[in-house]
Amino acid sequence: MKEYNFDINEINEENNMTEKNEFCTDGHNSPKPPRKRRGLKIAATLMAMVMVSAGSIAVYRQIEPSYQNGVTAVSEEVSEKDSARSLAAQSVSLIKTDDTAGTELSTEEIVEKLLPSVVGIESQFTVTSQSNSGYFFGFGGFENQMPSTSQATATGTGVVITENGYVVTNAHVIYDSEYGAGLADSISVLLNDDKSYDAEVVGYDTDCDLAVLKINADGLTAAEFGNSDELHLGESVIAIGNPLGFELMDTVTGGMISGLNRSITINDKAMTLIQTDAAINSGNSGGPLINKYGQVVGINSSKMSSSYSSGASIEGIGFAIPSNEVSAIVDDLMKYGYVTGKPQLGISCQDVTDTISNMYNIPVGIYVTNVADGGAAEKAGLQSGDVITAVDGETVKTSEELTAKKNLHKAGESVEITYIRNGRENTVKVVLDEVKSES
Repeated sequence: MKEYNFDINEINEENNMTEKNEFCTDGHNSPKPPRKRRGLKIAATLMAMVMVSAGSIAVYRQIEPSYQNGVTAVSEEVSEKDSARSLAAQSVSLIKTDDTAGTELSTEEIVEKLLPSVVGIESQFTVTSQSNSGYFFGFGGFENQMPSTSQATATGTGVVITENGYVVTNAHVIYDSEYGAGLADSISVLLNDDKSYDAEVVGYDTDCDLAVLKINADGLTAAEFGNSDELHLGESVIAIGNPLGFELMDTVTGGMISGLNRSITINDKAMTLIQTDAAINSGNSGGPLINKYGQVVGINSSKMSSSYSSGASIEGIGFAIPSNEVSAIVDDLMKYGYVTGKPQLGISCQDVTDTISNMYNIPVGIYVTNVADGGAAEKAGLQSGDVITAVDGETVKTSEELTAKKNLHKAGESVEITYIRNGRENTVKVVLDEVKSES
């Protein structure tokens, strides 16, 4: 057996390894300087040289320097009213349960039916960046950088799901993972009648890319949801949303169902989505994909926006989360504030690449940097410094591969983890815990 001796701190310093927290399956990368751009981006890989990017949040608009660390509070009136309310009692079944789909509607009738249920969402974020002080130290031009904060505004779309103010949207509309801003400081919802309300986050899940908000309003028009399992290739659909912000609010685009059950990886998270050629642009995220009966059959989430290596451009390839999946996730978020059954190991980890392996005589795999007290990994005997090399007998080389294998199981099920410790290979059964919250 090959002997492995290494100092992970030395490796981190020389190779800038980024720690990844398995609890939320997101990498905690250092935030980049904020800039005007096309929204809080979601990049998704479909095949070699093809990227799926956020068909979603509109431009980071009106970014102004700010050197205060204040947080804009969500309306106290909303918080106080709903904090004592049992979320379990607020569960709502979104999917139409009778056997008849209804009467086929014209495009105009569909828009008239759904428009009151489509809302605009504006999120305020505090983004921390590193500003160059202008001083250089040592050979090679080391820059002394000082942290600064900026306020960023992002916009998206949402759908009203209850008359008393519950709204569904994409998680990435209210949560930024790219710049490390996290959950928005404040969120507002703009109704079709131009009334604006402060919103409270009921629950969100970045893996599923869905969030439920609550505003202090009654008498709203709730959208009717259809059965996404009954969709057919070539079926006509309409999308409504706010591309590029509220200046183009309530933009209507049309197309068809281009594909069903598409397995797409977005931000290292596998999703099964509906493909459509209805135009979906930055700002459409969280808006409805609507069938010919005026029923919401999907929540628009992303689009393909790059090109093949041959230089061919990509047009009309967008994706939506199926309504049946939305219904199940929303039910959990409203009852518990999180999605039930999601498994976790309870570790933080770093990838050991081929280069690092050769330089430091470490096995390629996933280096465990931290083990949560009382978590699944600790209970099974895993320790900081272990290098995971296989799950259920199959080799894993990155934390993304580890997460993918883990997510094939539900909380309470067991996985077989193979790891290297002190130069020896070991195998252990780990009973997966349930993720209780997004944080």
